[in-house]
Amino acid sequence: MINPIWLRSFCTLVEMGHFTRTAETLYMTQSGVSQHIHKLEEYLGQPLLIREGKRFTLTTAGDRLYHEGRKLILSLSDLEQQVCLDPTHEGIVKVASPGSVGLKLYPHLLALQKHFPKLVIEYRFAPNSEIEKLIAEHKVDIGIMTSRSTLSDVSLKAIAEEELLLVTPSDISQPTWHQLLALGFIDHPDGAYHASQLLSVNFSEFQNSNQFNRSGFSNQINLILEPVGMGLGFTVLPRHAVSAFKESDKVKVHQLAHQMSETLYLGIHSNTFTPNRVNTVIAEAENCLKNI
Repeated sequence: MINPIWLRSFCTLVEMGHFTRTAETLYMTQSGVSQHIHKLEEYLGQPLLIREGKRFTLTTAGDRLYHEGRKLILSLSDLEQQVCLDPTHEGIVKVASPGSVGLKLYPHLLALQKHFPKLVIEYRFAPNSEIEKLIAEHKVDIGIMTSRSTLSDVSLKAIAEEELLLVTPSDISQPTWHQLLALGFIDHPDGAYHASQLLSVNFSEFQNSNQFNRSGFSNQINLILEPVGMGLGFTVLPRHAVSAFKESDKVKVHQLAHQMSETLYLGIHSNTFTPNRVNTVIAEAENCLKNI
């Protein structure tokens, strides 16, 4: 394969028409330029220039090499620019988070995209266990998690806290353990984890969420409180998911004696280069969630 450095020297020489000016343009010595031309001629096995004192003309092979080689040099130059280009507000950024966080974060990131249309946000709602796998498998650039990862390929940084809340039908004023047992649990992908975090420190009877009858399930964050509002059960959710429920008069949010918050972690792959566009979204996510 032709050495692209030799080829660049040859094409520049043809365009400059002079060895001295070529050397100055390429920040080389004149002898260095001549050496590159000789190496090209030796590699191709035929002369490229007909030298006439300080002047030269191209051979047929030289003329053909210049016209084809110039295309290659321009292509390599463009490739170099594209590889080195790392814009801050352009390209696709893939994000995953639990639903509650997403209700706050996704609209914020869409506003960022509206301001910078070439920055494309692809957002996925998922439970913690799936998010850490998506990060480890390079299927998302950023993952927001509410529990620590068990995978070495996932690097997490604590960025915020979000309070967990017990939510019952509106006719329950101060829930007792027996009332919760009678109601049953409206489950969701992080339901067992959330229930364990909050109920274990407020009810001595609590051992695990399996103690409750499972009276419903939804993996759509904006629908989890629908059955609660209809009196079909209770649930435990992060504050922002509760705040987003439009029919708040149908449910009762309880401030228990021992409040519990879950830490929000921002995760990326441990062994990967982070492009500027991803750093832009990371900064926006941290700013959005720090006041959650």
